[in-house]
Amino acid sequence: MKQSYLKVLTNEKLTANVCKMTLMGDVSAIERPGQFVNIAIDGLFLRRPISVCDVEDNVLTIIYKVVGKGTEKMSYMKGGEILDILTGLGNGYFTDLSGEKPLLVGGGVGVPPMYKLCKELIKEGKEPTVILGFNTKSEVFYENEFKALGVTVFVTTVDGSYGIKGFVTDAIKEVGEYTYLYTCGPEPMLKALYNAVTTSGQFSFEERMGCGFGACMGCSCKTKYGNKRICKDGPVLVKEEIIW
Repeated sequence: MKQSYLKVLTNEKLTANVCKMTLMGDVSAIERPGQFVNIAIDGLFLRRPISVCDVEDNVLTIIYKVVGKGTEKMSYMKGGEILDILTGLGNGYFTDLSGEKPLLVGGGVGVPPMYKLCKELIKEGKEPTVILGFNTKSEVFYENEFKALGVTVFVTTVDGSYGIKGFVTDAIKEVGEYTYLYTCGPEPMLKALYNAVTTSGQFSFEERMGCGFGACMGCSCKTKYGNKRICKDGPVLVKEEIIW
């Protein structure tokens, strides 16, 4: 973990309530895809945990959903503003277990961490396939960015207004062979994938956090190997240790 002061470069809307922000500064503590940052917001006590979408040179990309006072304040920030951010939090995804054809599944704001992971896997010579899940067409984002990486992308919408109608599990039969699962999204989606996939995998859990670095114990959960803190020992858990 490292405290950094990053300068906002851009801040734009991707959908009605999802925004993309790029920031510049010392991001050297971010070592793996699937890690997150914790952002201090003026006037609010708790920092806001946001997953890392991408890191390139000294530029950090985050994608966040406006759901409360903190993220609403973030959505109004302009280029040049400075943010106090804890970087390099969480364990992140480990790519050495992926096999040759990993499957990446992101649901809603669980999509962003899949992007850096996808880039890393491609660099390692792997052939990832990506499934992105949303409720409706107006919520879809980053489909083209994944396609630009040269991977096969399936998009699902619950109402069928775009892509495959249904849930991300409905797209798995279109994928064919896959060697491993990486996923991030709401817990009902993660549980459905747990029961649907035929391989092992790594599941990134969304959880309310106090400190974000393991001190407050507010995000503890039970696993087959004892209690773990989602912010410190997670947010990524291996399939075989998860208790539903």
